[in-house]
Amino acid sequence: MRVSPFLTFLAYAFACVPLHAAAESLPEYPDFTFKRVSVPQVGQGPKISVQIDPVEQAAFIASRPKPGAQRFDPTAEPVVAAVPAAARVTAKSGWEWFWEGVSPTRDTAGPANVAKALRSLETAEGIAEPRLQTLQNIARAYGRQILTATIGTDVSPALVLALISVESSGLSSAESHKGAQGLMQLIPDTAARFGVEDATDPAQNIKGGVAYLEWLLEKFDRDPILALAGYNAGEGAVLKHNGVPPFAETRAYVPKVLAAWRVARGLCQTQPELISDGCVFTVSG
Repeated sequence: MRVSPFLTFLAYAFACVPLHAAAESLPEYPDFTFKRVSVPQVGQGPKISVQIDPVEQAAFIASRPKPGAQRFDPTAEPVVAAVPAAARVTAKSGWEWFWEGVSPTRDTAGPANVAKALRSLETAEGIAEPRLQTLQNIARAYGRQILTATIGTDVSPALVLALISVESSGLSSAESHKGAQGLMQLIPDTAARFGVEDATDPAQNIKGGVAYLEWLLEKFDRDPILALAGYNAGEGAVLKHNGVPPFAETRAYVPKVLAAWRVARGLCQTQPELISDGCVFTVSG
């Protein structure tokens, strides 16, 4: 008997399909039984009838995976959507090196941590310090108001001068996008809290800013790092994070003011050693 080429092709194709692959690709069918049916006699109707339970058939169809769907494997590792690299990167402040040696937490706050911060600024190279001329101009224009506002406080005039240079660069009309105003950039709530009626008035603004800074120093055990962080981000943020908040702006603000303080000290007749030391500026208006 001659075998047709078509049958030969089918036999070869079927033999090439792995049985286990075929078994894995098809869902299991429920058990069933069958009966042998004899050939009907002439004149008899068909003996074969469909033996399907409609309820069981509907349940079986519903349980079969949809085209293109994958079977659920409870032992498989969950698939996590990929996150863009930019979304995983924390915003950088440019002062990460500073916080590598200085602790931002309240638990390790104190004179030793402050000394470490100042020492790191002294030995660092290429840090962004304010221009001496800028500080001189501010001291010349507002030195008297700064000295008046700090009398009877534990806030050094040199620290106030440094803070003004970072906050507003000495512009009494400065206003931020958040509504902070004046030389020491007081937001309306803080200005009202410390009795400032006109935040653009240099004397009122400096007096209110010094009062707020003094309050923060008392709140955080005379620690200038935490006090400056509170001045920038609010005391609530410092309390919430138990230290300097992990905000890029605040992490840059604290060392900037401390670096400016190092320069501002040079404008005092006697250089202050502590942020609570007095200072009489060598420049006058």
